[in-house]
Parts: sequence; C-alpha cells; structure tokens
Amino acid sequence: MKSLTAFWLLLRGGAHIAGGWWTIRTRFPRLTQSQREAEVQRWARGFLRVWRIELDVRGAPPKDGPLLLVANHISWLDILVLHAAGYCRFVAKADVQGWPVIGRMASAAGTLYIARDSRRDALRVVHHMRDALLRGEVVAVFPEGTTSDGITLLPFHANLIQAAISAHAPALPVALQFIDGRNGAMSTAPMYIGDQTLLESVWRTLTTPGLRAVVSYGQAQSPEGRERREWAAELRRQVDGLRNGVNAPEQIAYSPHSARAGARFPST
Repeated sequence: MKSLTAFWLLLRGGAHIAGGWWTIRTRFPRLTQSQREAEVQRWARGFLRVWRIELDVRGAPPKDGPLLLVANHISWLDILVLHAAGYCRFVAKADVQGWPVIGRMASAAGTLYIARDSRRDALRVVHHMRDALLRGEVVAVFPEGTTSDGITLLPFHANLIQAAISAHAPALPVALQFIDGRNGAMSTAPMYIGDQTLLESVWRTLTTPGLRAVVSYGQAQSPEGRERREWAAELRRQVDGLRNGVNAPEQIAYSPHSARAGARFPST
C-alpha cells in the first residue's frame, strides 16, 4: 500500500513540477520581482501539500532584507521548505543549473551558483551575494557545504559569511529538522548524503507518512565588529541551539491538507 501511495505522490509531484515550469515559461516574463517571489513561495507550499509534508515554522520568516539566512543542510527538500516559509535567494552548487527542468526553475527563483571546489568561484559568488544584500535582498546559504544526516551538525565554512560583513548586513540563524509526526522523533527519511541516490531519498520521503518539516528562525545578528570565522562558529552554535530547543521561538503550523494551507504565513 505504501508503494502504491508513493507512486501516486510521485506522479502528482511530477505534475506539480511541470506546472511550475510552465508558469516560468509563460507568466514570469510579465511578473514583477515581488510577484515572482510570491509565485515561488506559492509553488513551494503547493509542492509540500501535494506530498503531504506538514510545515512547522517557529519564529518569524523575514519579509525583506538585507539579510543573510544561515541554515543547516539535510536534504534536497531544504530549499523547498525554506521557500515555502518565506522567499529567499539561495546559493547552490553549480551542477544544479544543468539539471533538466529543475535547473531552469532554480534559475528563475534567483539562485546563485557556485563551483564548490573553486576558491576563485567562491570569491565571485561572495561578490554577487554582497551585491544582492546591498540591494536589500534575503540570501540563504548552507555553510556546512554539504548535506548531513540531520542529527550531526557539521562545521560551518566562513567564506560565504564574508558577504554579510562586506555588505554590513545582519545574519539570521535558521535550523531545519524533519520529524516523524507519528511519534515526534527525528526522521532521517529525507536525508541525502554519501553514496545515496536522489531517488532513494525521494522514495524514503514518499513512503514515510506524517513527515513534518520544522523551520526555526533565530534572532538576527549584526555584522559590526565581526570576524568571519568567529561569526561562522557563533552562527553554528545558534543553529545547534535552535535544533535542540534552546530559546525556541513561537511555532506556527502549516497544514498541507487544508484548503487554505499557508494562509497564516506572512507574505513575502
């Protein structure tokens, strides 16, 4: 029965992706930037609803910038979850740009691409991030540099944090978790690490009923007097504290089964 449900959800997810691709091709050229951002958020919420993933947002998603979101990284789902909570521009690995359909959608959503193994390219991306922050945008990074199992928090690399210092923009720690809604335990179903394939991660996600994605926003931190390595370490401590319920912000629940799902979120 789980397999049949997973196949059905996979088909519905594919249809939702196709609808998003069609929207980008036909509607995006006529939309303003704010309208595009709202459309991206609406599409991400719809995707979670289609795949029956509940979203719990704790704290307040930022409505505007300049602001650097600093989050831990677990899964390919992370970007969708953060977009559903509140639109932001992401920094993603360069090969995403070449993915069929998904690459086009990521680019339309304003993604900045980085070649992870190139120091020169990292410097280029930091400059683009700084420029985006100076324009008042919200930019999100995963400073672990790769995905983890969701239980262990890897060290935060400091390179991309420099963009906030250069732009004199605050940084906001954000913690991501996936919870098994049936027992309240942490779920590793969506994790995408090591030699695992994307299909394996997607299949585990679709065959895990009651999955809940939790996004916890902390308090913005000023860049004044900061050194990037020390700040990266401090942001990591803040993210870890949010994951463990330290100074846990107020929770807002998003139900994927509601006809008005997402209506209680602040608009971007």
